[in-house]
Order: sequence, then structure tokens, then C-alpha cells
Amino acid sequence: MFMLTRWHPFRELRHEMRNFRREMYRVFGRAGLELWPALAVSYPPVNLWEDDDFVYAEAELPGLKLPDLEILVSGDDQLTFKGKRELSLPEKVGWHRQERAFGSFERVLTLPNSVDPAKVDARLENGVLTIKMAKSPAAKPQRITVKAQ
Repeated sequence: MFMLTRWHPFRELRHEMRNFRREMYRVFGRAGLELWPALAVSYPPVNLWEDDDFVYAEAELPGLKLPDLEILVSGDDQLTFKGKRELSLPEKVGWHRQERAFGSFERVLTLPNSVDPAKVDARLENGVLTIKMAKSPAAKPQRITVKAQ
């Protein structure tokens, strides 16, 4: 008598991928995002939006100290965040999960419009960085009068 069993073509692949993930975490998981930026999700997470006069950026930076943060506007449409968040745990601990990033980071964003670097306001409150950038006059919509003959 024959027994029929359901074939699962990816069962072994899933098992091997799970083992690979565990091994990668074991080897690299404690090193921090500073050493392996390609393995990290973009940090800090950023929201970017605009209205008629301003471009706004908002970034989550919990635990970051103001002296460890640098913001640059260059080329009229490039926004750069640079900083460093220190790990504030005792050195000899056994990690079970590490999802919060620490170490140095840099994030470069291309803005949707040119902005005036002299008219940028940045505030860090409760771990949230809010940046308000005035659009350059050339980036603002201009109403064109149409003439008829």
C-alpha cells in the first residue's frame, strides 16, 4: 500500500534560510549597524512633505543628544542628517534582540524642490527632529498671465 504525502517544494529552503539568518545574527548581530550598514534598514526613518511655501522633514531620533547631530542643506535640494547614538548598556550583557540602532549614521535625501539654505529651522523635541525649509523663489509656482489676440 502506498501513502501519499504532500510535496512542499520550499520546506528545505525555508529551513536553510532560517539557519542562515540565525548564523548571520550570531556573527554580525552584535557588531552594530556602524560596521554593516548594508544589512540595516535606513536610519533614521524620515517623513518628507511639502506645501506651497515650505518643505518639511521629520525624523525619529530617540536617545540622540543634540551635540551628536549635524544637519546640512547643500546643492539647494540635498538634505543630510549625520549623527552618532551611543549604546547606553553595560558592556558585558547577553543580547536576546537588538533592533534599535546605535553608532554613527548618515542619511542623504533629495528634496522635491530647491530650498533656501539660509531659511531652515530645525528642532529636536522628545526624540523627533522636525525641519522646516523655505522653498527658494524659483521653486514656488508662478502664475502666468495668458494674453489673447
